[in-house]
Amino acid sequence: MRAGHVISLCVLTLLTLGVVMVNSTDMQVVKVAEGQTVAAAITPLTILKSRATIYMALAVLAMVAAAFMPVRQLADRAMAVGERGRGVLVLSAVALVGVCALVYVPGIGINRNGSHRWIHLPAPGLGDALTLQPSEIAKWALVGVVAWWAASLGEKLQRFWTGLVPALAAVGAVAAFIVVEDLGTGVLIASVAALVLLGGGARLWQFLMFAPLGLGGVAYAILHSSYRMKRVMAFVDPYADPRGIGYHTVQSLIAISGGEVFGRGLGNGLQKFGYLPEDRTDFIFPIICEELGVAGAAFVILLFAGLFWSGYAVMREERHPLLRLFTLGVIATVSLQAVMNLAVVTALAPTKGIALPLISYGGTGWILTSFCLGLVVAVSRTQHAAEPRIHAPLATA
Repeated sequence: MRAGHVISLCVLTLLTLGVVMVNSTDMQVVKVAEGQTVAAAITPLTILKSRATIYMALAVLAMVAAAFMPVRQLADRAMAVGERGRGVLVLSAVALVGVCALVYVPGIGINRNGSHRWIHLPAPGLGDALTLQPSEIAKWALVGVVAWWAASLGEKLQRFWTGLVPALAAVGAVAAFIVVEDLGTGVLIASVAALVLLGGGARLWQFLMFAPLGLGGVAYAILHSSYRMKRVMAFVDPYADPRGIGYHTVQSLIAISGGEVFGRGLGNGLQKFGYLPEDRTDFIFPIICEELGVAGAAFVILLFAGLFWSGYAVMREERHPLLRLFTLGVIATVSLQAVMNLAVVTALAPTKGIALPLISYGGTGWILTSFCLGLVVAVSRTQHAAEPRIHAPLATA
């Protein structure tokens, strides 16, 4: 079985689990008679009729379409632009900042819990407006842009002012704009970009020169935000105020511990009934733990491990510089995002809005993540037929 087959299988399994668990969190207690209530059950019909199933179908179609794209021809054309397309980096950064700025446009921007992270667009086939998160688009687009820049420059990426600095400036502009509303995604974008640039041959000591600037920016974003400071305090000791700033973390830990080994059973969780906030999005993993137990949690972690190792195998065998770095960026994004989410819900990191890839409810995230992983499948599918290509070293000290 090729690595691409394993990736496809893991994606389909994670999406299916995501649909089932999202429907489980949507269960409501309804009144059937005076003084009697019952929780609406999960049935195959309710799952098939749910919006999550529609998003899953679109995500699968996106992955299949991407898996059969002529990625090598497209990569060769992108590489042909080379240094003549230096302005592409600037234009890409400006365009991505513009996309992220849509959250502030009156009429389409949405303010949820004090944060501007979403926009809504008309969606006639889905009953009401379609909600999108522009930072998701920027996150994946930036992976491609940074991979293209590093692959096009090759060894010239090691030139400080003409190689590394332009890339860091572009990434920094996009990440800084996103950090204003979404610290977790901004940190994720910057981390993945750094890995891709290092994988493309950038020197580690050059990155270390910018480390104080990046860490200082994160510290400033935390210290000058009251709700972020409260999250840090809750991380230090959530039980100091279990009904206040520590409520989210405490309820997450209750859900995780309540499942024991095999869980309460699918649909039988209790924390989703108004106790655990964001149970269908950022905190869906505790619901998995509560209903499916340690066994279900281990299964999810195993699936992400399968994605990581399969993606790493594709990257290791790939000889086209752009495809190799793009694969690195995609796998790093999914893996780091999963680790960040799991760290948050298990109280190993402060609470922040970061979704569990392919499981947390979100049509934009499911579709774009599946599409990019489909491109990795396309890379794997065409590897044995590809001609050898000279490429830059994966990393340098």
